[in-house]
Amino acid sequence: MNDTAATPEGASEGEGGEQRDPAGQRCGLVAIVGRPNVGKSTLMNALVGQKVSITSKKAQTTRHRITGIRTVDEAQFVFVDTPGFQTRHSTALNRTLNRTVQGALSDVDVVLFVVEAGRFGLDDAKVLALLPENKPVLLIANKLDAVTRRAEMMPWLKGMQERRNFAEFVPMTAQKMPDVERLLGIVRPYLPEQPWFYEEDALTDRTDRFLAAELIREKLFRLTGDELPYTSTVVIDKFEEEGHLRRIAATIIVERDAHKGMIIGDGGERLKRIGSEARQELERLMDCKVFLELWVKVRSGWADSEEHLRSYGYE
Repeated sequence: MNDTAATPEGASEGEGGEQRDPAGQRCGLVAIVGRPNVGKSTLMNALVGQKVSITSKKAQTTRHRITGIRTVDEAQFVFVDTPGFQTRHSTALNRTLNRTVQGALSDVDVVLFVVEAGRFGLDDAKVLALLPENKPVLLIANKLDAVTRRAEMMPWLKGMQERRNFAEFVPMTAQKMPDVERLLGIVRPYLPEQPWFYEEDALTDRTDRFLAAELIREKLFRLTGDELPYTSTVVIDKFEEEGHLRRIAATIIVERDAHKGMIIGDGGERLKRIGSEARQELERLMDCKVFLELWVKVRSGWADSEEHLRSYGYE
């Protein structure tokens, strides 16, 4: 996966490099928002058709504004996956994540407000209160397959409609491709008629270096489960391209020595597994061989330090 850039003056190229006629094209920014752990990143990856945003059961997995791009016929969807809005902690990290959510909302053309089908709690309500009044908001009732009594959905939907005049109501399961394709069709009319921002085959505006850090962090969260607090991150120290080989060195940053021990594991086995699984996925994603080195360092208080956050790439 390579870096992508907008073609000058919005023009885009078709096969063979010829200029495509921008007449009739639609293109717009679509924010995916919701509380932590409602399936935003899973939905993003399904909409794009390839993994561009990491997933895990741990809250606060997504920490950056991730852009995923999908072009279907004459419509280009530019999806923006945002961190789950944080309401339970007040660290500098959480304040930064919340600013990312609010900044994304100010730029977009349409908002997908993702909730779990049949559920609506205080954290959902706090996110809903942030949504702009002047933008169309689609209510995405995700994880529909987990609802055992479909009859209970109607009173729930009525209650949701009383909270806001949603432009559309879309019950779905993000892992089901027919549901995903149906959602693309529903969103399409909300995209402005204008030339595409990116080339037709673009998938994300993020670099391979950024995606490497994210995939390592995903494996870190998945393989440590609830043992490891969310205050850990990954920094890429080296990213070198040598033909069909990528040499990557990365450091996992934690706040305490005990957290370092959790990651390394007995005899270094857990760190080896994190590295092995990350390397295998990076090879699939980048379609090349990857040599990956991982280190673990303790940086006490990094998540509450504006200076550390900036140095680690948080916006």
